[in-house]
Order: sequence, then C-alpha cells, then structure tokens
Amino acid sequence: MDRASANAFVYAKASGMLKKSFVGPRTEKIFEQQKLSELWTLLFEDEVPLIPEVLLAKEIENKAENQFIKDFCKLLNCYSKPDKVSLFLLKSFDYGNLREIVFALSNGETKLPKLVDIGKYSELKIKNWPDLEKITEKSDFNWYKTVPSIDEQRFFDHKLDLQYIKALWENTKKLPQSEREPVESFILEKINLDNCIWALRLKKYYEMSKEDIIQNLFFQGENPTDKDILCGEAIKILDYDLDSYDSWKNWKYKKLLNDNLDGDVWFIDPIWVQQSAKIYLVKKAYKSFHQYPFTANVLISWFFVKQHELDCIRKAVEGLRIGEIA
Repeated sequence: MDRASANAFVYAKASGMLKKSFVGPRTEKIFEQQKLSELWTLLFEDEVPLIPEVLLAKEIENKAENQFIKDFCKLLNCYSKPDKVSLFLLKSFDYGNLREIVFALSNGETKLPKLVDIGKYSELKIKNWPDLEKITEKSDFNWYKTVPSIDEQRFFDHKLDLQYIKALWENTKKLPQSEREPVESFILEKINLDNCIWALRLKKYYEMSKEDIIQNLFFQGENPTDKDILCGEAIKILDYDLDSYDSWKNWKYKKLLNDNLDGDVWFIDPIWVQQSAKIYLVKKAYKSFHQYPFTANVLISWFFVKQHELDCIRKAVEGLRIGEIA
C-alpha cells in the first residue's frame, strides 16, 4: 500500500477507534462508574474476571494499556515504512522498560520485571536478561552498558530523557514537508510546556538554583540557553516571582495558571499548571485529528488523545480501588 492510500485507510480506521473510545465529551463516563466491575464492563467486552478487587484494578490497567498499544501497532502496520516520529512515540515504552530493567538489576532482582510489550518495534533484546550490555547492544541505548550506582541514577535518567526528547523533535523534521507543520507545532509546544512545568517544580518544591534547573531541562543545542527552541520559554520564567500574579499576567500560557481570586494570597501551583497543560494539549490533539486528515498528524494526535484516555482510566481505577478498600 502506497503512503497516500495508507494515510486514507489509517484516518478511517483511527476515526472509528476514536468514535468508540472514551475521549472528548465521553471521557466523563469513565469517572461515572461506581465499582471496578462496572468500569470493566464499560471498557471491555469480556466477562468481568472473578478475582479480588485489588487484582481486578491491576488487570483493568494492564488490559487498557495493552489494548492502547495493540491498536496503535495496528495503525502503524498499515504502512510499509511508518514515519519515524510515530515510531518514536511507541518507542517511549522502550525507555520505560529500560528503566524497569535497570531498577530491577540495581536492586539485585533475579526475575525479569513486568515490561510493556511493543513487539517487533522494540529495540531491547529482552531475551538476554540479566545481561544489560547485551540487552541494549545495537540499539539507541547501546551506551547503557552497566548498572549505575544510586548516585549515578539521576544522571542516567536525565540522559535517557534528553535522548528521547531530542530524537522525538529531530524525527518531526523528517516528515514530508506537506505533513510536517501541525506535528512540529504540537510536539514543540508539548516539549516547551513539559520544560516549563519541570522548571516550576524544581524551583518551588526543591528550591534549586536557576543554574542547576537549566541543566535539568530538555534542549536542542549543545547547551541549554534562553534562545533554545525547546527550553527558552522555561528559562525565561525562572526569573518570575512564584508568589506574585503580576509577574505571570503577561506569560504566554497565562490561561494555564491557577485562579487569582480577590482577597486570597496567590502563589503559583505547578500541579495545577501541569493538569491544565494536559487538558489543553489533549484538546488541541483532539481538534487537530480531523483538521489534518490523511497526514502523519492523524497518528500523532490519536496517540496523545488515547494516552490521555489511558491516564483517565488509571485515575478512575485508583479512585475506585481506594473506595473499595475503604
């Protein structure tokens, strides 16, 4: 199937998947269920397993995640050569799996931890467990050969994060020119917001210095600067007063701030900003899905919309699980 035909088929297939999903206005249904068994019935066609509630909660999360990945792989498989940015979104699970492997090895585990299966798209050679060097050989992670000490873990985690963000951004530029603009715009804004939120959290909760925070951001060039397309906005807000609304009133993303109510003492709430940013981005992705049919944007926006659905399922499961235990 040529790319044009694949794009048309994927748009039709992905549209049908979204129509059946609990996204957009239908998201609320996820949180209307009163029991874990009711949530299972809402989400899946299978019979509710006869297992304890704690196990049912985990089973819902696992099944929902597996279905999300399975559906995305079905869409990718429609292309003889999927675009690299879509592939890299899926490979984000490889990064998570590698963290799980390293965590298990650093704790002396002898049993392979539970990993997310992305099938043929994985670069990790899991069959070589517990040999980390052989697991990562001939992959994007081939530099990760030894298990880091506790003191080194933070450095290695940041190196992984930075590698992923840079590769994701660079791969957007490899899309055909006619399909690039909406994807590039979305990915760029997401990385910028992630940087801003990370900078806020480090400044407010860890009281890190500006210089230290900058070194923990995701950037495009050799070093992070206020001119960098990925982290410039985050560096800029490091000079804003966290306890003064006036400092933020002209910020590019002012609409994401927690409310400034008359008579109340105001201070920025990074968690509020993070949640607002998530909602803002998923609405943008949901809207752009139909704005740019028959392009790479379909897969990108579908991934983020469905990822948000998965996050909502997890939140609903946790709320119901706590309720069942109580």
